[in-house]
Amino acid sequence: MNALVLYDHQSNTLWSQFLSRAVKGPLVNKDLEIVPAVQTSWRQWLSLHPDTLVLDKRGSYGKDVYDSYYSGDSTGIISESNKDGRLPKKDLVLGMTVSGIAKAYPFSAISEQIIINDHFAGSEVVITFDPTSESGAAFVRKTDSRNLTFEPGSTRAGVALMRDRETGSLWQVLTGQAVEGELFGERLERLPSHYSFWFAWSDFHPQTELYEAVG
Repeated sequence: MNALVLYDHQSNTLWSQFLSRAVKGPLVNKDLEIVPAVQTSWRQWLSLHPDTLVLDKRGSYGKDVYDSYYSGDSTGIISESNKDGRLPKKDLVLGMTVSGIAKAYPFSAISEQIIINDHFAGSEVVITFDPTSESGAAFVRKTDSRNLTFEPGSTRAGVALMRDRETGSLWQVLTGQAVEGELFGERLERLPSHYSFWFAWSDFHPQTELYEAVG
């Protein structure tokens, strides 16, 4: 289905990169633990983590060899298997799966709204977006049994912030960390999510919900 398949050296089980799950072999249907990651700019990452380590590729970091594919009409090697016309097939989405339920948030929506307070899979969630680095994340918007409602805040030292209306505390949009106010030091629970082309997300999740902006 146009997605990389990995194998482990211990059992030769095949694993789907897209699903983080074994799809063939002795460990079939086993899930890998998802470690939260964010795709962002070096400047943004360094502002958040000034003592970070950098992968040594023993060479320069050059251009993205897939640039032409991003802008072209082709959809993977074998094209899409589930033609879902709710979005153009190469539109980017931020997709997440909670309790077996999938939902996609189009970049066209989150880049305009920046902060989206939503209810999904029985949880109150917030979808965040940093326009400078074109990075997004998803969090449970609850702390100490209290639901929070977020709105865009300021940007400090290159780091985008959001504000909760209940206490006025400021939070980093990509880490969910409160950096000022009554809830200083609190951290929102991060939800597993990743970027995808719409055709790929709908192929793996044909019953996916799709966020639509109101108004």
